[in-house]
Amino acid sequence: MGFFENLFGKKKNNSENPQNKKDTSDGQIEDEPYGIDEDNAHARALELIPEEFFWSCIDELGPFGSDEGDMALSEFRDWKKENPRKKTYECLKWTIEGVSEKGISDYNEKILDRALIQSQLDDDNFDDSQYIYTVDISVIATGFGQLVDEGKIDEKNKPLIQLAIDRQKIWAELATNWEHRTEYIGNLNVLDRALKVA
Repeated sequence: MGFFENLFGKKKNNSENPQNKKDTSDGQIEDEPYGIDEDNAHARALELIPEEFFWSCIDELGPFGSDEGDMALSEFRDWKKENPRKKTYECLKWTIEGVSEKGISDYNEKILDRALIQSQLDDDNFDDSQYIYTVDISVIATGFGQLVDEGKIDEKNKPLIQLAIDRQKIWAELATNWEHRTEYIGNLNVLDRALKVA
């Protein structure tokens, strides 16, 4: 379980987050919001999730505070700019397949098997930081990125996001010696609550 200690032992510094630059019509350059930002978020997202951890770019127990979550949010926004007419499910599918290196059909209820997750954690040759944590947090950040930017989460995306939340809960529960597990599970419960009404 050394990964948990490494993952949450170091906090990111706000100054590490770059700002995207955008040309205005008069030729001046203006900062485009980067990362999670309450000031530029949709009002419904603020209403559904007022909890501070959600809006933090440095709290690694939140969906956007890790490098992986921050990257997923950025990738979602880039994807939306490039694919304005496509359904966000296609972005989620692209994310899952790219990060997990498996097809979308493999991201199903079977991944929630506690015995399977325990065996993966016990297997020194299985990279759970990539194939459990990074996959799931990328799904969560992509899905909730839509809520932050658009005030909704498309219904077709919710089952995939729910799988990610549920597997993260099991993963944390099995990390019995991880000191942040209770707080992390509590944060996941907040996401679970919001997903149901988003």
